[in-house]
Amino acid sequence: MFRSLLVANRGEIAVRIVRTARSMGIRTVAVYSEADADALHVREADEAALLGPAPVQQSYLDIARIIAAAQAHRVEAIHPGYGLLSENAGFARAVSGAGIAFVGPSPEAIEAMGDKSSARRLVARHGVPVARGTGNPPRTVAEALEAANGIGFPLMLKAAAGGGGIGMSAVESAEELERVFDQARARAERMFGVPDLLLEQLVRPARHVEVQIMGLNDGRVIALGERDCSVQRRFQKVVEETPARWLDDRIRERLLAAAVRAGECVDYRGAGTVEFLVDPTTGAFAFLEMNTRLQVEHPVTEMVTGLDLVELQLRIAAGEQVDLRAGRPRGHAIEFRLYAEDPVRFLPAPGRIDSWTLPDHEWFRVDTGYGAGSEVTRYYDPLIAKLCVHGDDRQAALARARQVLSEIVVGPVTTNLPLLRAVAEHPRFCEDTHDTRLLMND
Repeated sequence: MFRSLLVANRGEIAVRIVRTARSMGIRTVAVYSEADADALHVREADEAALLGPAPVQQSYLDIARIIAAAQAHRVEAIHPGYGLLSENAGFARAVSGAGIAFVGPSPEAIEAMGDKSSARRLVARHGVPVARGTGNPPRTVAEALEAANGIGFPLMLKAAAGGGGIGMSAVESAEELERVFDQARARAERMFGVPDLLLEQLVRPARHVEVQIMGLNDGRVIALGERDCSVQRRFQKVVEETPARWLDDRIRERLLAAAVRAGECVDYRGAGTVEFLVDPTTGAFAFLEMNTRLQVEHPVTEMVTGLDLVELQLRIAAGEQVDLRAGRPRGHAIEFRLYAEDPVRFLPAPGRIDSWTLPDHEWFRVDTGYGAGSEVTRYYDPLIAKLCVHGDDRQAALARARQVLSEIVVGPVTTNLPLLRAVAEHPRFCEDTHDTRLLMND
């Protein structure tokens, strides 16, 4: 096992990785920007390295500075967390090239799944269902309109190099596609450095279901169950839960098998997630994307399986064989994402946290990088905390979620807590009959 680890991330995920590493006897090194000098992840780690100014391009996305920090602190491995550089094949290669272990899949696997268009073609060849869509990115409005006529409206317009719901928009008609196509290409290039777009059939109604996989060193890919992520705003997840109780067992079996095939086709190692849209009326499902990293919502899988996914990542990266027999599902878990944002317009609302009161229950878990006195800055994602509850079944977990959400006090920074409370009380969410349009309609 590694004796030292640098965590190339910030916030709650950096804190979470540091704590697991520390429990394993691994020396930890945090990295931080000038804006994060007093952040919790810096205080939690054994050592810390300043990367640079607050903007991510000059700090958390600066590969050379991160490698230099790892070398200066003589670490054996780097964990990228999620977001930032976690799905950057160039970063993975730079880490390995410096003689440091990268805690994640191979650069080749990251590249294969990083482009949505090529990923669709790849998994389809291995029997994974995909929605109707473009094989190659259309370069002009005329090409896009021709492709759209074959797919049919409504459709999704996606940045081919995007991920996690970023760079996506629904298009209802040819007139709308003609109006927004060039803007979407410009936005994709600005956000991801690549203008390519993917046109794909829009499934309505749809449930968003993802499968947690773990690629082992003996070549096997194991599915650790599914998560329902259908509560979203602007295609970004807000609430996630496991298992998806509404899924028919036969559909679940096919879904898990498809996720395993997606992992096998890139010889996957470590933690990854394969995402699908499922038509709840027919059970038909289609591949969305594969995230070649740990997911924000991984705690709910940990709560029902008893596994520590970060520990598994570290052991697999160190070349060890791991035992997943402890991962038999137990009960139901739900995660609510607490953001510093306007709960109606879904816009970031940075500010200071003076009041910070969280309940203490054995069935409640909070992952956070903040606390009383913390400042939520405009430079980074406004996620403050992940509020996770566990119960014997979905109704018990829901009751506990409502209790926790009523007990939390965070302020004066504006948060989406009112929205989370409304979701937890929403009849369709409580009845498990909602779909991805829940927050679009209300």
